[in-house]
Amino acid sequence: MTLDIWDIAKFLLATVSPISELRGGIPLGIRLGLLPWSVFLIAVVVNALIFFPIFFVLPLLHDKFLTRIPLFDKYLDSLRKRGEPKVDKYGFWGLLFFVAVPLPLTGVYTATILAWLLEMDWRRAFPPIAIGVVIAGVIVLLSYLGVVEIINIFVKN
Repeated sequence: MTLDIWDIAKFLLATVSPISELRGGIPLGIRLGLLPWSVFLIAVVVNALIFFPIFFVLPLLHDKFLTRIPLFDKYLDSLRKRGEPKVDKYGFWGLLFFVAVPLPLTGVYTATILAWLLEMDWRRAFPPIAIGVVIAGVIVLLSYLGVVEIINIFVKN
């Protein structure tokens, strides 16, 4: 299987997409022929670094544009209601586990928006989010490789 620039672009696009993040990027990268550990490292670093543009650009976009979109305000209210009690109660660990559990709408984008909503200092918000990304990446990588191995066992027999 040959790997071209478009395959790498697809992998990176899936990794930075707010819908899939590394939960979609890791399986796609491996499926496209990249080495699993390379995929893991790239996906984790890229996914964790998404924090910075979101955290620092979101206030500008919110004030200028996003306040005009009622659906976005509903999303923010829903996010605050779901996430604030966990972060208030568990602090660092609440934010970390919010990202670490690889479920829909619990990744870097949502956690970063939640940290911004709660007016957290970025220095306090980034470490648990980054560690959560690593944990989520390990879970996704091991889960994907395990599923592929199980399928291979049944296909070979």
